[in-house]
Amino acid sequence: MALTDEQIEVLLSLAALLGRWNRVYNLTAIDAVEQVLTHHLLDSLAIVRPLLAVAGRIGRAQPRVLDAGSGAGLPGLPLAIACPQLGITLIEVVGKKCAFLTQAAIDLRLPNVTVRQGRVEHLSGEFDLITSRAFAAAADFVRLTRHLLAPGGRWLAMKGRLDPAEASALPADVRIEEALPLNVPGLVGERNLLVLKAD
Repeated sequence: MALTDEQIEVLLSLAALLGRWNRVYNLTAIDAVEQVLTHHLLDSLAIVRPLLAVAGRIGRAQPRVLDAGSGAGLPGLPLAIACPQLGITLIEVVGKKCAFLTQAAIDLRLPNVTVRQGRVEHLSGEFDLITSRAFAAAADFVRLTRHLLAPGGRWLAMKGRLDPAEASALPADVRIEEALPLNVPGLVGERNLLVLKAD
């Protein structure tokens, strides 16, 4: 993917911000700079192309994206930096993580980011795409966020190794539209993206 020099600088600023906050608030188990770049930033950016392809397929040039259980802002913050046309809402239940997300959006000058504190099942609104990264099993992800998915929208679930049992546990009217392998430079291990659709 093509990033401008400015976007790369902002991503590096995000990595530095994560490092500073992580020392005090324990936002993530990974704190080595190299691993932050691969396991967090590049891992998050690996879904940019498929996300934009799905948005185009459903006719949303400027999709409203919800990052469910955002944690330290992953994948939401890297997506907001790489794709300023996305309107991204980050929802997280833990107060200290929400404080980080709010400060990061301010410091990194990301006007396309909105932060909400609370449980995703209590959130209101409508989103074209709902993402998750290590948030919940696919069936739980769908169940907790279904009321937030716009008509024709899609769920994008980031996964490690795919578990066939996840597909069989989905609601009867929800199917895996695509299962896409992700190539993350510098990251050893299987990464996949499930694109889920309600029929």
